[in-house]
Amino acid sequence: MAKKQIVIYADDSTIRDAIINALGSQTASDVGEHQIHEFATGAALRAFVDSKAGIDLFILDGEAVPEGGLGIARQFKDEVFNCPPVLVITGRKEDAWLAAWSLAEASVVHPIDPFTLAKSAAELLRGTKLATV
Repeated sequence: MAKKQIVIYADDSTIRDAIINALGSQTASDVGEHQIHEFATGAALRAFVDSKAGIDLFILDGEAVPEGGLGIARQFKDEVFNCPPVLVITGRKEDAWLAAWSLAEASVVHPIDPFTLAKSAAELLRGTKLATV
């Protein structure tokens, strides 16, 4: 089975590390292993997306600066043909409406709970529709 391709965007390396640690080598035993591609800037992320097919999941930090993951999620949903599922990380539970606006399939809240993030990612990789968390 080919490895799932997960793309992570966060300007803060500690957030990227927290996401990578939460995902481990595979999000669930039935999903298989994954490969992670991490980006700190929107420009680098877009260049990768423009040159690469086969992305299975985006995990975007909505609190990233200067360009937040919510805006990038919305752009990808509008511009990327058959856009893969997007999981956004928001600053507060009350920001769920922003996740909905961004057209993300799921959201989790800072600080990142590793179990919630891994479970949500696994569900999206399985193709399951999720509500925001």
